Amino acid sequence: MKSCLYECEVMHARFSPRRHRFAYRIFLFALDLDELPELPRRIGLFGHNRRHLYALYESDFLPVDEPRHPVGPTPSASTRTAPGGLKGRVAAYLRDHGIDLADGTVLLVSLPRIAGYLFNPVSFYFCRDRDGRPLGAIAEVTNTFREMKPFFVPADPADAVRGVFRIRVPKQFYVSPYSDVDVAFDFHLRLPGDQIAIRIDDYVGEERTLTSTLAGPCRALTTGRLAWFTLKYPLLTLRVISLIHWHALLLWAKRVPWFAKAARAADQRDLYRPHSSLKPTPVPSAPSVS
Repeated sequence: MKSCLYECEVMHARFSPRRHRFAYRIFLFALDLDELPELPRRIGLFGHNRRHLYALYESDFLPVDEPRHPVGPTPSASTRTAPGGLKGRVAAYLRDHGIDLADGTVLLVSLPRIAGYLFNPVSFYFCRDRDGRPLGAIAEVTNTFREMKPFFVPADPADAVRGVFRIRVPKQFYVSPYSDVDVAFDFHLRLPGDQIAIRIDDYVGEERTLTSTLAGPCRALTTGRLAWFTLKYPLLTLRVISLIHWHALLLWAKRVPWFAKAARAADQRDLYRPHSSLKPTPVPSAPSVS
């Protein structure tokens, strides 16, 4: 199988306005989307579009066939009619960015639902053509309000041999109350192989204010390995969301300035499944005068 696991260290380091750093260990699934129907027959504890201890529902990912906020001429006609489930949505999204997936492959690096609970701060889609050449990547960022925003990360033509994907792009998305929505994301991704190596930096102008890295070795996706990781990393998705809130509390204790999500509603753009704080409040009509 092309599908595997990665045992990783995640590190976050904030440089301003206060320094704050933490790291923790996790494991991630790296799933070839063409292998999804076969995986439940080969891997115990794993379900595809059905309940299991580890359950990947394709509807949980990349909802580009749904309305996008703010309401506009999206999704495109090609995206609305994308066939083939999740891989079809990936292909349609790439088409909208000038990339033809054709008979290529998509490797999803993420976590499925674990004991029914799902949370991924970011999922990655690494896309290659039929000959294995890198076409592009997608970084799908999810916040604690369950909003989702995909970012297209093109292959770097200067480093195509190693399969490097790189872009700096305005965020325009509420990820943390301690990071403004108008900073820039700088994505630096590499095609996963024996190792995975990912870095995402936040920039305010030319100042790097935050860096996040994900790195670790490949492990075989087997029933035995998955059972061992279940014991080693229990209820992992719940642990991830708990750590996010814990470190948010520590930043508050350090008196890092923060802002509410609704304070910058107009600057949060091109996202899916918007929270109620972004939905326009109806203006009451004036009472009629008789």
